[in-house]
Amino acid sequence: MHDFHTHFIPTEVLNWIKDNKKNINAQWVVKEDNKEDFLTINQKWGFELKKSFIDKDVYKADQEKAGVTHSLVSPIPQLFLYDFPLEITTEMSRVYNQSLSKLVKESNGKMSALGTIPLTNPLKAAEILREAMNLGLKGAIIGPGMGQQMLSDSFFQPFFEEADKLKAILFIHPLLSEDPRLKRRMMPNLIGVPWETTVCATDLLLSGMVDKYPNIKILFAHGGGLLPYQIGRLDKGYEKWELVSSNLQAPPSEYLKRFWYDSVLWNQNSLDFLVSMVGEDRVVAGSDYPFDLCVWPPQEISDKGAQSLLEFAIK
Repeated sequence: MHDFHTHFIPTEVLNWIKDNKKNINAQWVVKEDNKEDFLTINQKWGFELKKSFIDKDVYKADQEKAGVTHSLVSPIPQLFLYDFPLEITTEMSRVYNQSLSKLVKESNGKMSALGTIPLTNPLKAAEILREAMNLGLKGAIIGPGMGQQMLSDSFFQPFFEEADKLKAILFIHPLLSEDPRLKRRMMPNLIGVPWETTVCATDLLLSGMVDKYPNIKILFAHGGGLLPYQIGRLDKGYEKWELVSSNLQAPPSEYLKRFWYDSVLWNQNSLDFLVSMVGEDRVVAGSDYPFDLCVWPPQEISDKGAQSLLEFAIK
């Protein structure tokens, strides 16, 4: 069984955070006696720094107990550091990517990894992506945009051009929604996270970027957010409005099948619906381990998605 959505923080990254704690406003807070410290960067999205996040022996043991034979490991979104100056984000990216490359080489084929890049500067992001893939990483995990800037904006073109040349996997993972209406009852996470994915995925689909960059393998977290469920509405808009159809060569429901999606949905009916809409070869097993809302152990599904996603990325 594979796990395409799992996170880890190598020791080198943790040491970098400690060495740069003032520059990135890193804080370790004790919230409950029976829990590990919570790590917060720049007063955003604190999370419990569980042993499974930072101890590779604990991480590996948990994967083995769950029956996971191969993990695609990603950096955590809290450490994208898009809010900081380019030199900080670039330095963190290089430290993270190099340490994950080392982890992969030590894994005896049980791990692959994605890197992180300084998305705030697309030219530098392209350079760091190239470095990461030269280190053996399969691509990068990136956020769904930055503020008002969408990934389909021409601003990001240099990065996507390089990703297309490299035939990279781009795992689009949301950050917490900052919609002020959601500041209660954990809604920034519960519905804000899939909403951010929905906005990004819809924009990418309608922009025609799949045709422009056919070699990029885009993987959406959490089953693609709300997009698969509402694809009929997009198809109807495609029929009625040129603003919807102008960049597309087929209805949106056909483009839906050209992305990949993880299985982190926590509901069998939802997962069955996703598979029925996009096909077995476009859904990969994932867990979001070891965050609190992980599906653990990851649900076993067909290997067809894993095979189709990795076939061009394996070197």
